[in-house]
Amino acid sequence: MRINTFQILGLFILLIGLGNYSFGQNIQLFEEGNKLYDEGDFGGAVDKYEAILKTGEESAELYYNLGNAHYKLNNVAPSIYYYEKALQLNPNDSEIQNNITFAQNMTIDAIDNIPEVGLKKLLSNLTALFPTDGWALLTSVFAVLFTLIFIFYYLSGSTAKKRTFFVGSGIFISLAVVCFLFAFHSHNLERIDKPAIVFASESQVKSEPNPRGTLSFTLHAGTKVQILDTINNWNKIKLSDGKTGWMKAEDMKPL
Repeated sequence: MRINTFQILGLFILLIGLGNYSFGQNIQLFEEGNKLYDEGDFGGAVDKYEAILKTGEESAELYYNLGNAHYKLNNVAPSIYYYEKALQLNPNDSEIQNNITFAQNMTIDAIDNIPEVGLKKLLSNLTALFPTDGWALLTSVFAVLFTLIFIFYYLSGSTAKKRTFFVGSGIFISLAVVCFLFAFHSHNLERIDKPAIVFASESQVKSEPNPRGTLSFTLHAGTKVQILDTINNWNKIKLSDGKTGWMKAEDMKPL
């Protein structure tokens, strides 16, 4: 069957129309959710916001409002989960950071953070200056500058200019290499970063990935963990204080 130009154009217009219709529907749902929230119907607001998520749409504002609604309902795990989702999209938002602190105060588990010190802390702080894409962009910029300066060095007939361009090209290639290493390190951190929120009201963490394992400790709803490994329906988790163990995958929700 042949498809002519008019059929392709019609299909394109239809897809645009459907996209605009879906976008308009989501805006209406968001506004309805906000209205229900203002009226104190937090459960109704959650339903509206989650209806937007089902369409594949997401935003920091949507997750933030979902976190607020669940917080009002005293749903500890969902409130922290959605605040964390909002932070992933907008990590520098002070309101999200403040609200997640309030929500974390409702959790039962008191887990200390192991502070980073020395070179490890310095490396973490420097890496956090830009996201992975930012470091990659800087790498490309410095690589282009190196190429241009090196061309000037190659074409220049003056010894003094050659020396200047040579030094300049060395600086830019060094900066490109440094930014590449930071981009690589940032990418690795993102790759191994697999956070999850405990949703079970109480979950036993075992020494082995099976029910016969020795009980290591118990976690409760709202606690944030890192997933290190998965075997069958068990996840090996790590807490911010360094403790590890095996926990049922169904008891947590990955971010």
